Amino acid sequence: MNKDELKGKAENLKGRVKEAMGSISGDKKTEGEGLIDRVKGAVREKVGKAKDEVSRESSSRESPSPSEDEDVVSREDRSVSREEDEDE
Repeated sequence: MNKDELKGKAENLKGRVKEAMGSISGDKKTEGEGLIDRVKGAVREKVGKAKDEVSRESSSRESPSPSEDEDVVSREDRSVSREEDEDE
């Protein structure tokens, strides 16, 4: 869990409290602000989770294996060969 997730959770919780206080007191403005804080918190939390996922994926795919590099090169060679054949 990264800091974006933590801040998102905190903002979401703050929004829930604010929304409840607005609802109890009948203050629609505070209730609305709480809803906005909740949504912002949820978005920030999801951004944090996405960052973690990207980080995990990039660390698991450090560098391609030599065989993957060879496949790419041979596909490119075939592509270039076909283009040259078409030009003739």
